[in-house]
Amino acid sequence: MSQDLPPQGGYGPVQYRRNLPPRGFRPSFYIFATFAVCAYGFYRVIDATHEKRELAREKRWARIHLAPVLQAEEDRDMVRRVWAGERREELLMKDVKGWKFGSVYHSDRFVKPSFVPTPSQITPGLAPHYVPDEEEAK
Repeated sequence: MSQDLPPQGGYGPVQYRRNLPPRGFRPSFYIFATFAVCAYGFYRVIDATHEKRELAREKRWARIHLAPVLQAEEDRDMVRRVWAGERREELLMKDVKGWKFGSVYHSDRFVKPSFVPTPSQITPGLAPHYVPDEEEAK
């Protein structure tokens, strides 16, 4: 029995490694891409912070400039309500002897009321006693 021998010139090279194509990019590309995405994100965060700060400054200055107007409007509304309350007091207390109109605080000085009733807080039974003045009647 004869033994098999290798072919003339020997066998071809044996491929022991897997022949796969390279998968993905080089690691340096991933590092650069991560850095670029983070840099863009920080840019947007800083830009949004500047925008938020500017809007807050604008809101503060708007409130500063509107405060006198709003205070004047509130004062006018309070005076109107105080006068209406005085008219109601005058109508309700007209039959009481010795009652001096506006003498609640026993002083000639004006005392700013700490509570000014709004229409929803006025007793429903007092509503018919409301008498509009000449300007409101027109």
